Amino acid sequence: MPLGVRVFVNTSDRTAPDIGEVGGDVVVKTSTHASEHGLLTAVSGFVEERFRDADVLLVAYNGERWRGGFDLPFLRTRFARLDIPWPFTDVPYADVLPLVTKRFNTTVDGDEHGDLDGAYDVLCDGTYGELDPFAESSEAVTAFENGEFAALASHNVADVLRTRDLGRLAEQYCSKSEFNVKSLTPTRSTQ
Repeated sequence: MPLGVRVFVNTSDRTAPDIGEVGGDVVVKTSTHASEHGLLTAVSGFVEERFRDADVLLVAYNGERWRGGFDLPFLRTRFARLDIPWPFTDVPYADVLPLVTKRFNTTVDGDEHGDLDGAYDVLCDGTYGELDPFAESSEAVTAFENGEFAALASHNVADVLRTRDLGRLAEQYCSKSEFNVKSLTPTRSTQ
C-alpha cells in the first residue's frame, strides 16, 4: 500500500506485548487477533474497505504454489476451513516470481538465487533484509509457537517490502504484457 504496510497477527488466545515499530522508514500498522477466525474476518473487512473502488493490484512473490509458495493456497484453505467467504473477489493479482526468475539474471557464482530473499539481495539494495530477524522463513513457525509476535511481524514486513521492491523493479524493466495479471474472483461465489 502506498501509505505503508498492514500486518494482522494471530496471537492464538495468547497475550501479545505491544509489537511496536517495525519497518524502519515505512509506516506499519499492526493489529492482534485472539483467533484465526478473528484475523481472517479482519482481513476481509480490510479488503472490503481498502481494495474496493481502488486501482489496486495485489502482488505476491511465489504466492501460488503450495510447496514453494504460501500465500494463496494457505489463505484459500483457511478461509474454506473456517467457512468465511473469500474476500478477494474482483481483486486483480500478479505473482512477481515468474518475472524475476525469467526476465532477470539471479545467478551468482553458478548458484541460482530465485527465492524472495536471494532475488532481493541480488537485484535490490538489500536494505529490508536487515529488518528480517530470521535466516529462513520456516523460523516464523517457531516464532509463532513461542509467542514471538514482534519478530513474526518484522519478518512479514520485510517480506512485503522485498516483494514491493522486486515488483517495482519488474515494472521498470519488463513490459506490461509480461505481468500475468489474474482475477482472484471464484467462478462460483457464495456472497
